[in-house]
Amino acid sequence: MPIYFDNAATSYPKPDAVADSMRYFMRYNGTSTGRGTYARAREAGEKVYQVRKLLCQLFNYHEPEHVVFAANVTEALNLAIRGIVKPGGHVVTSSIEHNAVWRCLKMLERDDNIQISTVPCDSSGMTDVGLIEALVQPNTQLFVFTHASNVLGTIQPIRQIGRIARQHGIPFLVDSAQTAGAYPIDIAVDCIDILAFTGHKSLLGPMGTGGLVVNCERMIRPQKAGGTGRDSISPYQPDYLPDSLEAGTLNVSGIIGLGTAVSFILDETVEVIRRKERFLTHYALKQLQALDKVIIYGPDDPGNMVGVISFNLSDTPAVEVAYILDEVYEIMVRAGLHCAPTAHRLIGTELAGTVRMSFGYFNEKEDIDIVIAALKHIISKI
Repeated sequence: MPIYFDNAATSYPKPDAVADSMRYFMRYNGTSTGRGTYARAREAGEKVYQVRKLLCQLFNYHEPEHVVFAANVTEALNLAIRGIVKPGGHVVTSSIEHNAVWRCLKMLERDDNIQISTVPCDSSGMTDVGLIEALVQPNTQLFVFTHASNVLGTIQPIRQIGRIARQHGIPFLVDSAQTAGAYPIDIAVDCIDILAFTGHKSLLGPMGTGGLVVNCERMIRPQKAGGTGRDSISPYQPDYLPDSLEAGTLNVSGIIGLGTAVSFILDETVEVIRRKERFLTHYALKQLQALDKVIIYGPDDPGNMVGVISFNLSDTPAVEVAYILDEVYEIMVRAGLHCAPTAHRLIGTELAGTVRMSFGYFNEKEDIDIVIAALKHIISKI
């Protein structure tokens, strides 16, 4: 039976109810939200609003209208970054960002003359919070940090970072792509001003869903304009949330699927999901550490990690290892740079990349045993 260990890219499988709810909506409703006064359109609007409320419940927030839907976390991050940072501004970020943040910042550096300061981190990928204060400048307009590295699994100290941002009155944007649904996030306690999330990873929802939770009064400049279903007479995009940032027809069926997934997580509880993924990470680390010719990157403490482990077999390219695992053993892992070259630069694998195993709530200990047996066989042939 195939084994799927690429949950950091997209979680699989999903709860059965996710696809069922999407199919039911598309078959028996299928309308747009905010585009009609008839009963089905009102029902669609109410269903979308309920998903906003569910996300607020998950992240300890209180204003459903400030939950803004987007196609994915990349779109959400670009929306927030480009909507806040102005030409000549300055941004503080981590040294291990995904390209969803890093490329956006670098393009603004090239095109709008912004400045970027990256906070140093240790070899395990942990940001040194003590170095942040000195990087703040009079023109600093944003802090943006990943919550957990998609290469090393390292969970960043966002609460401490958020407090520093608050002290300076600088908005704090957090990329929760690797944590939302699998690790507790409290927008209030963690001092998060804007949380970017994606539906298709640990939130266990469908692709094409994601968004922002906006916990600040600062207006994010819209990056696109169009229909919202309200205030259509105005030639300008509305200046209130969520309409100001939700131009065009929403992915209603996808959002409904996401709501079903979030309900599943709330029923299971994030704490239970976190405990299982931490167990799987701990077990996999111990098994990998016992193998010859295996180089493991990142923390060795599953308490400081999400369910992501990067490793290499000495003298064997990462892509070759991943190919053999798939073709011979039907084990699906990721190989390469994982869209995060800055993290690979930190660990010296910018050219070689790594093999990445990433666990999800539906993986089991026995899956890891099968992978370890396969790796032992590959190593014996090296």
